[in-house]
Amino acid sequence: MKKKSLISFIILLSLMFGFGGSVFAADSPIVDITLGNGKEPVGASALSLLLLITVLSLAPAILVLMTSFTRIVIVLGFVRTSLGTQQMPPNQVLIGLALFLTLFIMSPTLSQVNKDALQPYLKNEITQTEALQKASVPMKEFMYKHTREKDLLLFLNYTKTEKPKTFQDIPITVLIPSYALSELKTAFQMGFMIFIPFLVIDMVVASTLMAMGMMMLPPVMISLPFKILLFVLVDGWYLVVRSLLTSFHA
Repeated sequence: MKKKSLISFIILLSLMFGFGGSVFAADSPIVDITLGNGKEPVGASALSLLLLITVLSLAPAILVLMTSFTRIVIVLGFVRTSLGTQQMPPNQVLIGLALFLTLFIMSPTLSQVNKDALQPYLKNEITQTEALQKASVPMKEFMYKHTREKDLLLFLNYTKTEKPKTFQDIPITVLIPSYALSELKTAFQMGFMIFIPFLVIDMVVASTLMAMGMMMLPPVMISLPFKILLFVLVDGWYLVVRSLLTSFHA
């Protein structure tokens, strides 16, 4: 997936919340900025620059709450915690891996947004309102597919909103927190399953040390090499990543 599609996807999502209502208006003030040798002036809108700043400020929230990033980064964090390796792998490695896995998983959705909404809008084939509607459909479909009905009804009942007939009728302000809540539950369920084999190793090592009368020796020092050995022998990172990919395409 190209970087251009990801940037376009973030811009379109930010416009859904009403930050781009007058950005591209015909009567918006235009500031002419001359770059280079002055032979090719570049027109830029002051409101467009304001929109860009707004998009940058919203990008982390969009990334965390509307994509697969939340589940991935939590599961990877559980892997490191269950191994007991403290800061190995470092946070930068886990976040980087989570970002690229998110981009890989979201590629079909982002491609559809780019094809159905962004490109027609840039070619002036559809209006801004139509572009926003078309862009919201793939994102709503992805989030709805991974949202539990119980979590969705929680926010629908709280806002006293009638039960929608299709996912397209669900307000974005209801679908986003419902999706985030479902992702948290799924991530913790996967994290629990990851903890079980390493917990068994810790219990066996602790019981063995107590039986040998070596109560002053921390069990973590002994169990850590065995947990790392087990994780390497079963190709743990491959299994974790495969489980994450499967969970989004099940």
